[in-house]
Amino acid sequence: MKGAQIFVECLKREGVEVIFGYPGGAVLPLCDVLYDSGIRFILTRHEQGAAHAADGFARSTGKVGVCLATSGPGATNLVTGIATAYMDSVPIVAITGQVATHLIGNDAFQEVDITGITRPITKHNYLIKEISEIPRVVREAFYIAKTGRPGPVLIDFPVDIQRKDGEFYWPEKVEIRSYRPVYEGHPLQIKKAWELIRNSKRPVLIAGGGVVISNASEELKKFVEKTGIPVAFTLLGLGSLDVEGDYSLGMPGMHGTKYANYAIVESDLIISVGCRFDDRVTGKIDEFAPNAKIIHIDIDPSAISKNVEVDIPIVGDAKNVLQKLNEIAEKLKIDEWIEKIKEWKRMYPLRYERNGLKPQYIIEKISEYTKGEAIICTEVGQNQMWTAQYYKFKKPRTLITSGGLGTMGFGFPAAIGAKVANPDKIVIDIAGDGSIQMNIQELATAVFNKISVKVFIINNCYLGMVRQWQQLFYNRRYAFTCLEGSQPDFVKLAESYGAIGYRVSTEEEFDKILPKVLEEKEKVVFVDCRVEKEENVFPMVPAGASLNQILDGIA
Repeated sequence: MKGAQIFVECLKREGVEVIFGYPGGAVLPLCDVLYDSGIRFILTRHEQGAAHAADGFARSTGKVGVCLATSGPGATNLVTGIATAYMDSVPIVAITGQVATHLIGNDAFQEVDITGITRPITKHNYLIKEISEIPRVVREAFYIAKTGRPGPVLIDFPVDIQRKDGEFYWPEKVEIRSYRPVYEGHPLQIKKAWELIRNSKRPVLIAGGGVVISNASEELKKFVEKTGIPVAFTLLGLGSLDVEGDYSLGMPGMHGTKYANYAIVESDLIISVGCRFDDRVTGKIDEFAPNAKIIHIDIDPSAISKNVEVDIPIVGDAKNVLQKLNEIAEKLKIDEWIEKIKEWKRMYPLRYERNGLKPQYIIEKISEYTKGEAIICTEVGQNQMWTAQYYKFKKPRTLITSGGLGTMGFGFPAAIGAKVANPDKIVIDIAGDGSIQMNIQELATAVFNKISVKVFIINNCYLGMVRQWQQLFYNRRYAFTCLEGSQPDFVKLAESYGAIGYRVSTEEEFDKILPKVLEEKEKVVFVDCRVEKEENVFPMVPAGASLNQILDGIA
């Protein structure tokens, strides 16, 4: 078999059903084999779109997403998408073409050292040097991507090796001596953790993206119901439990709820499950939960005590550790604490004024209509934070958003990937008028492939989050953030690609078209929502402030 044929056969054995990508000279042999391989190839209109689509596919399913690009600029265009997946622990395999082996290092046409470039943002990467390596490399790449703390793996595949003849074999087992993820938490550490939990008076559990990744929602629900401990959710942890449940504190941190932040500040014990204590969650590190002991459950030992010093580390898979805790867990006597939290929730609800069309209203209505069960993708900025605050997520893998890297332009191609993976579900991208334009070319991908995603553009004619900071901290000097007068007509733009376009500027107009948009089965729909221009996201903890130093205001 040719090297390209061996590679594609390996992809089939790994269960790959779809690849998002863009062809070029250094992947021509591979594309030729893929042409009639039975693997669906979705041609995106930019390699970054391919990486984000593979990411959306992976986040919404837990499977490995796959993207493909040619050498040189094709490969470097994947970098932002790979970094996005790396920061959020998303399993993708990125395949790049490379110049012929005898040209590597000679500055050949469309040559870059993509393994060197991506080394800091991949779990591992490979440059295939011999045809005999192909099966082992593909097998290992998928294994590394999806095990332990998941993440992206890159395979760089020289074009001459794609053309060479070789023998096919399939390694049934993967043995990597230096890579052995720990899945079971240490029994003594789990016992110590429970003793600390049992004796706490003001505990708070923080559920992070690791709960979603490890499919631990049922175990988390059982633990919370057995103990009665209130739960806050990081951005990537939203959906791990029903956010409207009795135990829910919503999201903590910079744009979290007041009651979540107050609970963390006054707690005597923080139980972190699959959360890496990002700075947007902790605020000022040395004032984070100042009176609390900290238990940290995480599959990645390097994440523990990286940002916040912990008292009891438990290295292991969230699902397995919670199962062990559930075996010994019992109801805690924390009625006084729960009453205090209920009082905070009554005093400090999320709120906004109903004058004009507001982003919060749009998201509340979408949540109400979809019953919190759609797959919601977001771009980055105000649209993302309003979604986290006002959409009532009920299930895991229903929020697809760029957390760690904060990648503008992520949401739309990620929605395409999520819809490909979940054709029977409603998939929505909540976008800003700035970030939607960063990968708007993927309209062609969605329309041509009949991938019926719905895009609601929160159009305030600004780069909204940056403008908010300029308003609050730079005396309203809106340097380079105003988009008014330079925007396209989003309705005409959508229609020019063959999508449906709407424009709304009042609650009545929005209410009228919402059912029509969400019930559309075939076509891509763009809704240009003209909202209040200087709407802000509140509450807000300024950068460098502690969690109880909250800027409040009715937006």
